[in-house]
Amino acid sequence: MPSQIPLRRLVIRPGAIGDLIVSLPALESLQTAYFEVWTTRRNVPLVRFANRVRTIDGTGLDLIGITQPALPAFREFDEIVSWYGTNRPDFRDAVSGLPFRFFPPLPPEGASMHATDFYLDQVRALTHIQTDGVPRIACPGPRENFAVIHPFSGSVRKNWPFAKFRDLAARLERVMPVRWCAGDEDPPLPEAHRFADLYELACWLARARLYIGNDSGITHLAAAVGTPVLAIFRDSDPAIWAPRGPHVRVVKANMETVKG
Repeated sequence: MPSQIPLRRLVIRPGAIGDLIVSLPALESLQTAYFEVWTTRRNVPLVRFANRVRTIDGTGLDLIGITQPALPAFREFDEIVSWYGTNRPDFRDAVSGLPFRFFPPLPPEGASMHATDFYLDQVRALTHIQTDGVPRIACPGPRENFAVIHPFSGSVRKNWPFAKFRDLAARLERVMPVRWCAGDEDPPLPEAHRFADLYELACWLARARLYIGNDSGITHLAAAVGTPVLAIFRDSDPAIWAPRGPHVRVVKANMETVKG
């Protein structure tokens, strides 16, 4: 337990949807009397536990060390925990003398620790808050009788063949309605539900009886709201990047179960 918890703490967490979600337990454990988070614009609605959440691109952070010095806002905080700028010497030089703690944004090559545990381990000395290491996003509303399929991800190498999702959907529809889901940058899929606000998407996923998808941020989101998830992994290592939750099952693309 640290001898003194800062009263005002800023956390800077860049990254995609899945990057934020696997680090949620670490972020939540860092809460203080006043707690502010800066993150990517799309991820802002998912941070429900901070006093204030700001977009990284709206703060001028990307210009520090290039065209402007450190932001005056930094001096409002007793401590700044940052997964941003770790590999940017110009940024680190510009904020030297300020109460920054930098952490690597990704587990190292060859890591065997799950990403959520990796981020928790980074901040362990800064917090006394206990966590079970399961990312959670609370969404109201009852469960309904439909399944959601998200057949895309941020990389085509991660994607199970779309035709197989179609076949799986046809079989599922004998049991329950199937609804398709897609993100703003995913390929066209006319029948897919798309949400501009990720928290609205989270609450819609929370109503589903089942979710099926590739290794993607939306799959992590479905797990975080407690929906039963079948996550299909092809390219990445599920020992590090599998979604966590009490109702998550992860399979390899050949359908060999690797984790329950």
